[in-house]
Amino acid sequence: MAAAKPTPTDSLSFCLAQLSAAAGEGLGGAKDTTTNETPLGRALLALRTRHVKATGGIERFRARGGLLPLLALLRRASAADPAPCLAGPGSTPSSIESAASAGPAPSAGPAPSASSSTPSPPARLRKTLDLALSILANCCTEGACRTEVRRLGGILSLVTILQCVKTDSIQNRAARALGNLAMDPESCGDIHSAGAVPLLIESLTTCQDSHCLQSVVRALRNLADSPQHRLALAQQGAVRPLAELLAAAPDPALTVALVRALQELSRGCSRACAEQLSLGGGLGPLVSLAAHPKKKVCESAILILANLCAQGLVRPALGNAGGVEVLLGELQQRRGPSGAGPASQQPLVRAVCLLCREAINRARLRDAGGLELLMGLLRDPHASAWHPRVVAALVGFLYDTGALGRLQALGLVPLLAGQLCGELGEEEEEGKEAASWDFPEERTPERVEAGSFQSLRSWLISEGYAAGPSDISPDRSPERCPLPPPPPAPPEQAQAASRARSPTVVRTPRGRSPATEEPWGREGPALLLLSRFSQAPDPSGALVTGPALCGLLAYVTGAPGPPSPRALRILARLTCNPACLEAFVRSYGAALLRAWLVLGVAPDDWPTLRARPPSLRSQHRELGEMLLQNLTVQAESPFGVGALTHLLLSGSPEDRVACALTLPFICRKPSLWRRLLLDQGGLRLLLSALTRPAPHPLFLFFAADSLSCLQGLVSPTASPALPPATPLDPDPPSHCLYEPLLGPAPVPAPDLHFLLDSGLRLPAQRAASSTASPFFRALLAGSFAEAQMDLVPLRGLSPSAAWPILHHLHGCRGCGAALRPIPPPGQPLLGSEAEEALEAAGRFLLPGLEEELEEAVGRIHLGSQGGPESVGEVFRLGRPRLAAHCARWTLGPGQCPRKRALALVGLVEAAGEEAGPLTEAFLAVVMGAEVGSKGPSLDS
Repeated sequence: MAAAKPTPTDSLSFCLAQLSAAAGEGLGGAKDTTTNETPLGRALLALRTRHVKATGGIERFRARGGLLPLLALLRRASAADPAPCLAGPGSTPSSIESAASAGPAPSAGPAPSASSSTPSPPARLRKTLDLALSILANCCTEGACRTEVRRLGGILSLVTILQCVKTDSIQNRAARALGNLAMDPESCGDIHSAGAVPLLIESLTTCQDSHCLQSVVRALRNLADSPQHRLALAQQGAVRPLAELLAAAPDPALTVALVRALQELSRGCSRACAEQLSLGGGLGPLVSLAAHPKKKVCESAILILANLCAQGLVRPALGNAGGVEVLLGELQQRRGPSGAGPASQQPLVRAVCLLCREAINRARLRDAGGLELLMGLLRDPHASAWHPRVVAALVGFLYDTGALGRLQALGLVPLLAGQLCGELGEEEEEGKEAASWDFPEERTPERVEAGSFQSLRSWLISEGYAAGPSDISPDRSPERCPLPPPPPAPPEQAQAASRARSPTVVRTPRGRSPATEEPWGREGPALLLLSRFSQAPDPSGALVTGPALCGLLAYVTGAPGPPSPRALRILARLTCNPACLEAFVRSYGAALLRAWLVLGVAPDDWPTLRARPPSLRSQHRELGEMLLQNLTVQAESPFGVGALTHLLLSGSPEDRVACALTLPFICRKPSLWRRLLLDQGGLRLLLSALTRPAPHPLFLFFAADSLSCLQGLVSPTASPALPPATPLDPDPPSHCLYEPLLGPAPVPAPDLHFLLDSGLRLPAQRAASSTASPFFRALLAGSFAEAQMDLVPLRGLSPSAAWPILHHLHGCRGCGAALRPIPPPGQPLLGSEAEEALEAAGRFLLPGLEEELEEAVGRIHLGSQGGPESVGEVFRLGRPRLAAHCARWTLGPGQCPRKRALALVGLVEAAGEEAGPLTEAFLAVVMGAEVGSKGPSLDS
């Protein structure tokens, strides 16, 4: 088969020459333009179908200078079109006219002749425009060509064609070229400035061809490349025609184009965009498209609905159209096991939270399972960035009793308490357009207000708790109203009043004036919800629990600035509620308040204590004493006496122990605590629980503090012992009576020697030794063989253990010999020479020596050099008198609470499962019946 004969249009040079010639000809000149139709048409057709579409064809066309004559041809063809040029709104006629009257491009040469049978000039020119615009649109798919077209002023030419030529095919190709040019931000701004937007909007209402509408919609979508341009498009009315087209149920291809354009235009949704989309009837179709089988259409429709939620004016209508259920269902699906990542969930989470601002949508959200979904977000640690927004959304249910009950049952309170002390980001502020539409057109003062306050105010108005915004303006709140100055008082009265002021009545941190506005930070929504829960008749089940109290106390003591007074009011409200008394006892809440606020020991501080500024500790102490005083009032009321008695006598074993531990903190009436703790066995019950598994992480700390408080109640007039850091000076050592027997010329001479297992011989006097101990009297003066021996063996004694025994036998008391076998603090006593000496003193019936050795052990290990870790070591010796000394050291009034608790921990570990000796020792100390010891107090 013969090859096809080459034609002139196969040459790019020929096509460019025809294009340049046509661009340089004057339409009203001497040449007959009809003679150039066929060569120009062929050239344009060849450029569009072969040269431009070939690989690298667009670049070659641009490099050969084809864009300049092509744009010149478009200008001349559009100017020669006899169709009326109707300037739309926003157009720039002067610019268009100047572009249309631009000088001709240089001609590439004479144009070849053409056939005389040609269509009419308007038809020929429109065909030329069709081909030229198609070539230009294809060229504008490459960045270099877009830059060149913008430099050559091609944007104004296209806008002129849109304005002057109202043929659908011409509008289609011009819109397509503008859409391609809009892919560059610089070109996009020039298109907006050239007035193309009103012309494109006009095409939406006049064109009937689907392909033309798709090109126009795409151009508008590409023109929405920035927030400023999206706002300009919405303000010029570009959204409503798109919504009306969508509501008219167009063909599938146009539907996809419309949904994509609306998704882009609704990003950062403005009020104009939301209004036009709603007025254009687009909400219902968008909700229906959320179930579209094509994934792209479905996801775009859902994102549009989510974007619209940023405007409060459209949210009620969106809920009526079924948008609440659609957004909730999509978010639940994306949070499922096979769902998408957090990035795709973020707009839906924001939308669902914004839907909680209107009462009608809150009802729909509650019925559709939205509460469970929001709670799931709060429980998810991976969603921590959204937690502030979710908590702020839940404030919308503040006065919905049913929803609050459901939220409490789902465990909201512990999560809110965790929000108070968690390191989370700030809540994202929304604009005033996102405020609740339950009270439309909210008027705000000129000064800037926090978005959270605006939202709270709109919610209170929607629920009927305020008649209008001015009722709850910050400037008219009671906290902001200046109080009248009090009359001046004489200096003497002022000083007396200052001295008489009780710190327990101060319910706000010192240094804060009542007229100061309450802070509203990221913890504001959580505190507002917790405050609402605390106002229930019996909030104990939700708020008087370990996690809730820990969260509140962590916030109060750890807030970077002054804590919100609302948190202090919550704690005061709980401690003043009689229904919460039993819960405070069962949960060790009273002990926690005392440990955290009064003693300054938080759960994280045990056993390592964190340093706090003294000023803050003073404020916290005042707050803790006030709260404990509130609990004391409840406990000593008739209701409280009955509740505590029931817990101690008829409660579960755990409740009985908790009640016995808490009573010293909240009972000040001697008749009450004596009857419950001493007469009815509460104290013994608490002591017996020390060696059992701890029911609370701070149980031993609480128990040590409770026992110390109880000892103070039993002996309120006892003078506090000096702190361990300042011990009493020991008595000076007395004269040693045994030392003369050890010299080279002993006086009197020894008549007896004791032989130790090591071979050491120790001198002694038989008469003195027999008198000091019944054991040695029988051994040395009785009928035993040792009575006739001058060298008596003493088995099982080391020299250090035998040293205090020999001194004691010869009458030494307090000469210092008892200190020799005692190891220094930090070394174990079990298996030491001290234990051997104590055992030998008991074996040889020397009770005085036993007491002296125990005194020495206590002075060294429970004195200034000893610490809480030494208490357990001393207790392990198993000596009742030493056990009492250990208990007395632990419960000393001047003892550091942390050291006291550490000592109790050591005592419990040393006691093991045998609680009897430890219980008896503490009972003796608390009741003041411990065995006294001579010499300095062992508490030192």
